Formats: sequence, C-alpha cells, structure tokens
Amino acid sequence: MKLSHTDDKGKANMVDVGHKPNQIREAWAKGFIHLLPSTINLIRDNQMKKGDVLTIAQIAGIQAAKRTPELIPLCHTLLLTKVDVKASLTDTGVEVNSYAKCIGQTGVEMEALTAASVTLLTVYDMCKAVDKAMRIENIELISKTKADIIQP
Repeated sequence: MKLSHTDDKGKANMVDVGHKPNQIREAWAKGFIHLLPSTINLIRDNQMKKGDVLTIAQIAGIQAAKRTPELIPLCHTLLLTKVDVKASLTDTGVEVNSYAKCIGQTGVEMEALTAASVTLLTVYDMCKAVDKAMRIENIELISKTKADIIQP
C-alpha cells in the first residue's frame, strides 16, 4: 500500500493537491471530557476562577482550527469559511461538537478534530485546579464530505 504522505524513500512528504479541483469541504468531529459532579456544578454556575469555561473553550477551539497547519506539520493551509464549536454540559461532563468548512482542494477533517481537541484541552486547563479525575476520551471524526461547486 502506497502512503500519500511519504515519498519513494519513505520520508515525510506534503501531498501536492494542486491538480485537484476546488470543492466545498465539510467535516464534523466530537469528543468528551468526564468531570466530577462538583466541577459540573461550578461550570453551570459560572463559578470557575478562570471564567466562563464553555465560552472560552469554544473560542479556543475555533482559534485552534484556524492554526491547524502550524500544529500538524503536513497539513495544508486552508481558507476556512466556517468553524463552529459547541461545548455542552451533560450529567457526567462536557460534550464537544465541532464543524469546519472550506472551499478547497483538500479536506478539513484535521481542522474539525483540532477544534474538538483544543476545546477539550481548554476545559481541562480551566478545571484542573478543582478536578484531578478529569478524563478526555472519544475524540473522533464523525463525518466528512466534499461536493462540487455549482456555477450559476
């Protein structure tokens, strides 16, 4: 099997997507962080010392998606047209759902996954002083699509 990100000598190689047409690309990812009930209550009541956990984490996730090629060496720089991150409290922690969209020659799944990951890491950072039992899990790509651009 030929890997797309290695050259004929097995060395890391950024894939040339220059021959591919621009398409509408979308990706959805999710993840979860388990929290103690007392931590969930502090977040719900906006009593964390560092501030509004969910809002700050969502903004961090959006910023991270925009910086994906700086963090992951072989990712292409994409012109993102939309990034959305939702962090929601549940009975056992925070569920994160992220979405990334661009018009480009390669997919946006790494941007969606990076958004979800950094959102969860931000929740962790903001809660670490009060919760030593936090556990991040199930960061995964839910879906990715591409569609041709229809010209009027």
